[in-house]
Amino acid sequence: MDFFQSIDWMQLLRCFVVGGLICIIGQILIDKTKLTSARILVIFVTTGVILGGLGIYQYLIDFAGCGATVPLLGFGANLAKGAIQEVQTSGLLGAFIGGVKASAGGIAAAIFFGYIASLIAKPKIKKQ
Repeated sequence: MDFFQSIDWMQLLRCFVVGGLICIIGQILIDKTKLTSARILVIFVTTGVILGGLGIYQYLIDFAGCGATVPLLGFGANLAKGAIQEVQTSGLLGAFIGGVKASAGGIAAAIFFGYIASLIAKPKIKKQ
């Protein structure tokens, strides 16, 4: 019973709502525009980089936790944060290596679990 008392239910709700709203925006872009999934991905990551670079996205992370860090916007913000930090320590070269360094764990997990999913799933050719 102590487990349920230690959960911050308001933080959980904020996480769910913010993450859900980000997903709703993505779904609206898929349904109501002619943008491809790849372009929507690029828009989300680029928006995250811009908001992260300006320091704005950190407020959303502080408010929503994983609801803001897990989606693609959070990935972009993490890239910007890593690049900025690495530039401060390594100079201009840090702009190129900082983002990848900061996001290495997420990138490795995406590759690993994508590979596992490819072993389990049965690919189908999309009919046009």
